[in-house]
Order: sequence, then C-alpha cells, then structure tokens
Amino acid sequence: MHIEHPQKLEPALYVVATPIGNLRDITLRALDVLAEADVVAAEDTRNTSHLLKHHGIHAKQLIAVHQHNERGAAEKLVAVIQGGQSVAFVSDAGTPAVSDPGALLVQAVLAAGQRVIPVPGASAAVAALSASGLNAPHFLFYGFMPNKSAARRTVLQGLINHPYTLVFYEAPHRIVECVADLHAVLGGERRIVLAREVTKLFETIHGCALSEAEAWLQSDANQQRGEFVVLVSGAPPATGLSAQTLSTLTLLLAELPLKQAVQLATKITGANRSELYQLALEMKNES
Repeated sequence: MHIEHPQKLEPALYVVATPIGNLRDITLRALDVLAEADVVAAEDTRNTSHLLKHHGIHAKQLIAVHQHNERGAAEKLVAVIQGGQSVAFVSDAGTPAVSDPGALLVQAVLAAGQRVIPVPGASAAVAALSASGLNAPHFLFYGFMPNKSAARRTVLQGLINHPYTLVFYEAPHRIVECVADLHAVLGGERRIVLAREVTKLFETIHGCALSEAEAWLQSDANQQRGEFVVLVSGAPPATGLSAQTLSTLTLLLAELPLKQAVQLATKITGANRSELYQLALEMKNES
C-alpha cells in the first residue's frame, strides 16, 4: 500500500479546525499540517499541547495567540510567514475565527499579501444543525448574543421576521435567561433545539416548542450544564390569507394528499392557488 507523506508546507497561515469534544474528530490533513508547521499558534497552549500529545505530534514551536494579545501576535506571525515559514493557527475547539479568536490574525496576514489556507473540520453550529431535525433550506448563524437581557431582546427583535433557522451559541450560566428571552420575543409556537455538549460524553440534543423549553431546562439542573448551540425555527411565512382559509387548508391537509388538499381549498375559499400551494408545502415540511 502506497502511503503519501506530507510535503513541506508553503509559507502561509493555516487556519486549522480542531475537535469540539471528541479528540478523534480531526482530519488527517489537520494532523499533517500541525506536524509539519514551523509554528503552531494556539488560543491556549495547554489545551493544544494535550491535543498534539494525544495524536503523537511534537510541535516545532508552540506560541499563544488569544483575544488579549492577538493584534500584537499577528504582527510577529506575519513576519514569520514573510520570512518563508508556515504557521498553523488553532483555537481551543472548532473552527478558528468563527466565534473564536483568529479573525484579526487572518486579516493581518491577508493585508500583508500572504496566503491564508483553511483546513476545515469540526464546527459546533453545523454539527448541531445537522442533527436538529429542523427542515429548512437556509440558516442564519448569529453566534453569541449579548450578555444582558435587554440587549439580547433588542437583537432578537431585529431577527424576529427572518424566515431562516436561527443559530446561536450560549454559555451554561445564561441558557435559562436566553431561552426566556427567546420565548418572550419570538413567541412560544416556534420550535427550538437545544444541543448541549455536542460530541462530548453527555451530549444532549432536545427539540420542543419554545414555550416548553424553559421548563425542560429547569426540570433537571444537569441539562443546564455545558456549552450550548441553540437553534430556533424561522419566522412563519407572511400571508394575506384569512384565518378561515388557513384553518380550511390545515384540515384538508390532515386528510388528503397535498395537491388534492390545495385544489379543494382553492375551490372552497377562492384563495390564490399558488399561494395556498406554497403555504401547504411549508406546513408539510414543518410537520
């Protein structure tokens, strides 16, 4: 069997995704890059040392680059790359520069005319979305909302009419307050999925109506622990259809195939057929 050995890396910044929990969730390419890079820059060198040791990798040089020193460290790393060396950057978990340090570093390297090369891998948001059961073609990743309730509700007011699945990150000590604000602003009918400790030992992915989420969290203190991805279904489609028309369509969909239900609802209500058909599709997807 022919085994390819990694070639020497070209001078560049390699943005390397690392596991979000399970240490085996790392790509072969990421391991090659971390082993071959002249410098490994890490949000927390202790965490990264543990990851490297687990995979039998000895970094040639390991330095800290975090939110408190990122701007100054970026200048030094740009000089390293300009000098012909390769730099691999990792955050504590997941994909750097996505709700994690790294964006300033990437910006500085690009501004200096040097290459930035993504090495994709784990992402908590995408992992949670893939297992959420929310059947929508689009999503809006917001990341962390403000810490304070008033500011958080202001953010949510700006998102209230978005038809896309909303994806947030939240810390355990704020999760109950966050869900209460989601309920207060968005209403109780939307579906929420709480994905906690994704890929870790106590991974939990729970879906329910937004009106039921706070009670579920309060029912067991263990369900409030760990890092959360919070997903909420998008705003229902705006429609000029009357409540009676909506009720008629709902009843017919429960008894008939979609096309027949729409055809009959059009005859009964006189509503626009294409509008009824689109709404029926969305109702079927949500159910």
